[in-house]
Amino acid sequence: MTDLLLVNANVLTMDPSRPRASAVAITGGRIEAVGGSPTAAQVVDLGGATVLPGFNDAHNHMLGFGMSLAEVDLRSPPIGSLDELYAAIAARAATTAPGDWVVGAGYDQNKLGAHPHRDALDRAAPGRRVWLRHTSGHMCVVNTEVLAALGIDAVAIEVPGGRVATDPDGRPSGLLEERAQALIGQLVYPYPLAELAEAIARAAEVYLSEGITSCTEAGIGGGWIGHSPVELAAYQAVRDRGRLGVRVELMVAAEVLHALGAHPDDGLNLGLDLGIRSGFGDDRLRIGAVKIFSDGSLVGRTAAVHDPYAGPDGYPDPAAGRGYLQADAADLQATIIAAHRSGWQVATHAIGDRAIDVALDGYARALAQYPRRDPRHRIEHFAVTQPGQVARAAELGVVAVPQGRFASELGDGMLAAVGPGRQDWLYRQRSLLEAGMVLPGSSDRPVVAGTPLLGVADMVTRRTASGAPFNPAEAITAAQALYAYTAGSAYASHQEHVKGSIVGGQLADLVVLSEDPTAVSPDRIAGLKVLATLVGGRCGYDSGAIDGWS
Repeated sequence: MTDLLLVNANVLTMDPSRPRASAVAITGGRIEAVGGSPTAAQVVDLGGATVLPGFNDAHNHMLGFGMSLAEVDLRSPPIGSLDELYAAIAARAATTAPGDWVVGAGYDQNKLGAHPHRDALDRAAPGRRVWLRHTSGHMCVVNTEVLAALGIDAVAIEVPGGRVATDPDGRPSGLLEERAQALIGQLVYPYPLAELAEAIARAAEVYLSEGITSCTEAGIGGGWIGHSPVELAAYQAVRDRGRLGVRVELMVAAEVLHALGAHPDDGLNLGLDLGIRSGFGDDRLRIGAVKIFSDGSLVGRTAAVHDPYAGPDGYPDPAAGRGYLQADAADLQATIIAAHRSGWQVATHAIGDRAIDVALDGYARALAQYPRRDPRHRIEHFAVTQPGQVARAAELGVVAVPQGRFASELGDGMLAAVGPGRQDWLYRQRSLLEAGMVLPGSSDRPVVAGTPLLGVADMVTRRTASGAPFNPAEAITAAQALYAYTAGSAYASHQEHVKGSIVGGQLADLVVLSEDPTAVSPDRIAGLKVLATLVGGRCGYDSGAIDGWS
């Protein structure tokens, strides 16, 4: 007997052979059939609501988002100026014991006019340690208490792959870029597993309410992005307690991989103990790609580009710099090749066109030296992309993972960073599809708000917060955006055979929406309501709008 039958529904299956249906039968946590069933233990009438495969965020930072929910929110809005930021820090400091941390996240100097400065933070939070993370995650600002604890309050130090910024007086200003952020780790890491687990559980609750049933955590366990060397244990603990809610794939930071000492004939020269690599786990919690950072942030202007960033007049200005790689190009490529040879899927963070060339060269060398069938290596962000780079990525079978969601929240700063000559290279979507590539959907949350319907809307409308067009030639249809956030993201994880579409045998991960995103005007997509979210055929989120869930 069928466990659950959803009827009177507008089903968007993401299956080209049967794109729409009116009913879905579920048994044993999987899709039994698309269409009716003679008998079912439970029948739910959806009253014409729209059903899709559950949303899958192909690149997010689940743990970082969960932690940010307990930190000072510095996004704009509500924070629209440096004075408002300092006031928010002062308010939190007033309830924080002397010597303790005041942590905030989400500020953007492009919207505030400048980065916060250590001296102003000292005045806002005297006697406290202040740590403010940039919205990109690729830089942060700390106050004098923190700089002094690090021994760099008077003189900056050199950090390979990063920078300790100085003010006009030559003192460290408090701004730490890229790998310089790892300096703070000696003061705060590792976090207790209990704290990490609670943050993951908080994030999972939000994700379910937004229709997310799967996500890829883009870096754990090491480097400046990690929170603990045993970060995976926090995810396992949340799962064991029944609070994980969504299916999670974990990218492992490249810094965690090490020589294995395997037999030379095995080709396993870089990995995790026991030979664990991409694909280990099950459909609830699994290891994904190894994450390699090649460069930084576009809005922070640390991403490695070939031509200088734009000056005030909008044209390339040598004084603005070209960003930088986080390691020597040869070393980055050596890591790519070693991980590829050892059986890993490789995901390289590459935003600038110079970094993208480094990643593509690394993948080409890896495939030439150690051929593998369908490794499906990824380039995360693929942001400032020359036309020839799209063709080359397609030829190499690379999955590009851009964030269409950036258009509205970060688009103005990105347009200013590259100037008009390169704006039509930014965060391509349509070009990827036309080249025959599969486009995933992702947010990079908490860099921006990660609700998938916001992402779908931005992929369609391509407008910045100010209303400026954001490379509008790369806009795609709502149907294409929905496919990206479902089947496309599953493909990016080698999981298209088990999820991402509503066909017999696939996991019964579904989202029920108030209306059909393909049938409403683009400006209404972001406001559609998630009525219910099902994971493995069980209701993980219920808005209360539909009767019959058990």
